[in-house]
Amino acid sequence: MRMAEVSARYDLSQDTLRYYERIGLIPSVNRNNSGIREFTEDNLRWVEFIKCMRYAGLPIEALIEYVNLCQQGDHTTEARKELLIEQREQLRLRIDEMTRTLERLDSKIENYGQNLHLKEQELYKPQEREE
Repeated sequence: MRMAEVSARYDLSQDTLRYYERIGLIPSVNRNNSGIREFTEDNLRWVEFIKCMRYAGLPIEALIEYVNLCQQGDHTTEARKELLIEQREQLRLRIDEMTRTLERLDSKIENYGQNLHLKEQELYKPQEREE
């Protein structure tokens, strides 16, 4: 599959794909005789994995380390697992923080709605007439 097709399939810019390849996140992208990249199914699995991890907020540095460990072979299995466990814990902490932020926003929105309702009641309340 060529770069434009990969870009469209995964909704990533071609510049992003080239960057990921250059820094080693997409290993071993072959080129044809004309120098055009030809992505294999293995490359596509890496693209999908990296996109998912980046979307979740994992840092580029951790992903580079993970890919490098994968390329070193089976003797790095435990190190890869530990890296993923560490990243999962960081993600859980971010999710917890985002949940607290969401709850705070919900509370503020609810408070805003209540205050707006009170203001509307005051605005539309019949005025008492002085006699």
